[in-house]
Amino acid sequence: MKKLLLILVLAVMWSSVARADDYDDGFKAYDEGDYAIAMELLRPLAEQGHARAQFNLGVMYDVGDGVTQDYKEAAKWYRAAAEQGEEDAQFNLGSMYEKGNGVLQDYKEAMKWYRLAAEQANAKAQYNLGLMYENGAGVMQDSKEAAKWHQLAAEQGYSEAQFNLGVAYREGQGVIQDYKKAVKWYR
Repeated sequence: MKKLLLILVLAVMWSSVARADDYDDGFKAYDEGDYAIAMELLRPLAEQGHARAQFNLGVMYDVGDGVTQDYKEAAKWYRAAAEQGEEDAQFNLGSMYEKGNGVLQDYKEAMKWYRLAAEQANAKAQYNLGLMYENGAGVMQDSKEAAKWHQLAAEQGYSEAQFNLGVAYREGQGVIQDYKKAVKWYR
């Protein structure tokens, strides 16, 4: 009985190591522009539920690297990874909903995915969430909430958010007008 348990544990550990190696090799192949090998290594992992492999397949279909560009297929893989908490996939899926690429344009759905990524400190998602509040896309326009999300992204060094936060302080939009803070964020 102990021998059987040991064999099972070793088999699980070996499959995890093999999966990690396949992912690393697939990512390296993608990075080197060998998209056929990347697809060969990443697809089985993605089909088995490997979130980063799902995200990478989404990217390949999104931009057409080694495959015919297919936004619907990209959205499928992004969603699979996003539902597992993969923040980059959440951001990209939010972007697809915002633009209507591969899915019906839906600002509320975009907000949902951006928020999930933003809550994991994804600066681009925080910035986009700020823009959506600023413009009232999928949500009531709220300059205070926009400034809050821009601040979070700006503090991470995201330059577009820093600029928008500078504008907010210059104009007093969502924050108390403060020219010194405006200049700080512009710089």
